[in-house]
Amino acid sequence: MNTSTTTVESVEAWPVPEHARIGTLPRHFGMHMLTVEGRIYDVLSQFCPSYDGGLWQFYELSNGGFYMSPPEDSYELAIHGNGFRGHMSADAAGITVCLFAFSHLSFEYTTDIFSRHYHWLLEYANDHVEASAIFAAID
Repeated sequence: MNTSTTTVESVEAWPVPEHARIGTLPRHFGMHMLTVEGRIYDVLSQFCPSYDGGLWQFYELSNGGFYMSPPEDSYELAIHGNGFRGHMSADAAGITVCLFAFSHLSFEYTTDIFSRHYHWLLEYANDHVEASAIFAAID
């Protein structure tokens, strides 16, 4: 009798320390670093009219991924393209807008860097405490 078990490790996230922020976007996105950062800010501005900027927290993932979360505690998102309307933490909102940005950029550029980051972040989102809201928002 074969009783093998498969262990699936969860993807972990850790905040990027202040002193390491400057090298984070270039390491993950190379020459596209400003494009991706600007797109992430733009996506949140579209989904949350009350968003007015601020210093975002950077996170790196144990699977090689990256995401950013906006500065306020929580956000009310309204996504006209799919009818989603909901309240979520800054962390979940950051994951959501990064997924949108990575997806859109993956269709605009020939590099696979955005699709890889999309799938790495999606893997992390699967186990997030607000996974149901994140997946409803990106549906």
